[in-house]
Amino acid sequence: MSMPMYVSPEQLMKDKADFARKGIARGRAAIGCTYADGVLLCAENPSNTLRKVSEIYDRIGFVGVGRYNEFDSLRKGGVRHADLKGYTYSREDVDARSLANLYAETLGGYFTHEPKPLEIEMLVGEMGEEPDGDQLFHLLYDGTVMDMRTFAVIGGEADAIRGRFEETWSRDADLPTAVGAAVTALAGPERTLMADDLEVAVLARPNSRRAFRRIEGDELDGLLA
Repeated sequence: MSMPMYVSPEQLMKDKADFARKGIARGRAAIGCTYADGVLLCAENPSNTLRKVSEIYDRIGFVGVGRYNEFDSLRKGGVRHADLKGYTYSREDVDARSLANLYAETLGGYFTHEPKPLEIEMLVGEMGEEPDGDQLFHLLYDGTVMDMRTFAVIGGEADAIRGRFEETWSRDADLPTAVGAAVTALAGPERTLMADDLEVAVLARPNSRRAFRRIEGDELDGLLA
């Protein structure tokens, strides 16, 4: 009987990480950031059918990059989890932290036990009752979670976009300023992104309980102008 080829655990994990990072790098980037009225979610997405930015629950939003079928499956699971928890206990008991931990467990399980890791990165954003309660959770392909209260960038060319956005981001910015800074950072110095190239939404305190609202059409054109 022939012996199976031995691969060290360190090499196996490295190969999986390299594979996932290459898949994610091919995807178009997205930015999540806090601003004066809540949380802004902005993604480069020229598709009119596939959504990267979505609502999870009353004050919780979601952004995914990478393989659409993989992150959308997790998004749907998060919606079901939030609905069940809110129905069983209270709507106030549904929070982004517990949802991010659930996603992290799933991502980590795939990365550790499955032959192919999930080729995705995700952001889970939550709008607080007060500005200090706004937060973002950045989830990596291996289940790592980073808690952010400023901004996070996911997808291809994330480091370069993060550097550009860091120069212009402000916690106290109004919506037009925040959208302009995010779009400029996503586009870079050699491109111009139009409304049809973008998917933009906010979790905003003026929107009352259902804080999530998409910004599109003439409204987005006006903000970009």
